[in-house]
Amino acid sequence: ERDGSLSDIRILRGLGYGLDDEVLRVIRLMPRWTPGKQRGKPVRVQFNLPVKFILNGNLVPEK
Repeated sequence: ERDGSLSDIRILRGLGYGLDDEVLRVIRLMPRWTPGKQRGKPVRVQFNLPVKFILNGNLVPEK
């Protein structure tokens, strides 16, 4: 959002096993981000944040 808050948070390719819920929980706890700017004014920006899980030294494979 223009104020740096996050909205429309969703999982594009989920893994299940509770991992998707944990990603959403942690992202919702994040402080406000620095908003994008266009011509010096804050604007809404879409951003995809890749998240990888490593459990017991092994990368969790994508579905």
